Amino acid sequence: MADVSIASILKSAATVDEDARRDAEVILCHVLGKSRSYLYAYSEVELNAEQHDVFDALWQRRCDGEPVAYLTGIKEFWSLEFEVNDQTLVPRPDTEILIEMALERVEAKPKRVLDLGTGSGAVALALARDRLNWNLIGVDIDEASVQLAKRNADRNGIVNAEFRCGSWYEPVANEKFDLIVSNPPYIADDDPWLQSHGVKHEPLRALVSADSGLADIKLIIAGAQSHLKAYGWLMLEHGHEQGAEVRELLLNAGFDVVETVQDLAGLDRVTIGFYN
Repeated sequence: MADVSIASILKSAATVDEDARRDAEVILCHVLGKSRSYLYAYSEVELNAEQHDVFDALWQRRCDGEPVAYLTGIKEFWSLEFEVNDQTLVPRPDTEILIEMALERVEAKPKRVLDLGTGSGAVALALARDRLNWNLIGVDIDEASVQLAKRNADRNGIVNAEFRCGSWYEPVANEKFDLIVSNPPYIADDDPWLQSHGVKHEPLRALVSADSGLADIKLIIAGAQSHLKAYGWLMLEHGHEQGAEVRELLLNAGFDVVETVQDLAGLDRVTIGFYN
């Protein structure tokens, strides 16, 4: 059998690009049940035949565009470890801006917070971990996603978050919150990005929205006033070309202090509004 040492696998992946090498590290850690530091301390160790076959199969799926998080079933986000599967979006660094804005703009006093379209629970659980005196409710239309979010709460030992199944505000009828956050579907169904590497394996229901990607954002904004307390905040992640439209929607709905925040690439990513 050819050299299948850890070092040789990483060297081969590095010839593709740095992302490939990093993905190879993650998959090797998963296959071997070892930490990243082990890969470098024992780089001469060779995979046995079974380990090599498993790695090879996972690597092929990765090369076909499947997100590495789906291959390992785990994704780190906001220094928390999340179980993920192909029924939910893979948590992305851009979404951390949504969390940063919530922690920065909302007082660190007891609050009720609603996370709409919670998926794996990443946003709700990140906020719950950093604000132990906040009560988080995550809502998702998919029951399997709700159960996944509950498992992620248990995995991370978070007790101040709960998850409910239903469409947008339906599971929280007549309830009011100090803050509503959401990373809703916001991509138009004809957007070519949907066929790009990785994204094509993620659930369309969590990505695509009608009305050029704005339908769900409009529903969330329309329902926000009846679910926000006075002096409450609404914070929405959206596409990089939607900032101006989302600001206009919030202003027309009676929100003040409307502002769009850019991501690390300098693109519009999160728009926030204050309601009094």
